[in-house]
Amino acid sequence: MILNIPYTMTPEMVADAAKAFQPGILYPYHYGETDPHELVELLKEEQGIEVRIRNLQ
Repeated sequence: MILNIPYTMTPEMVADAAKAFQPGILYPYHYGETDPHELVELLKEEQGIEVRIRNLQ
């Protein structure tokens, strides 16, 4: 999922999309200055969605 405001999705928008289509594994990318750990926090209670964050630097 693309995670970076203002041109893509906010962490809340990504969390809503993930809840809608229930991926087994979610890799946020293109998050620039957005903290991807916000997404992890938003989805921590969601069963079956594993959020994996890669170090892209």
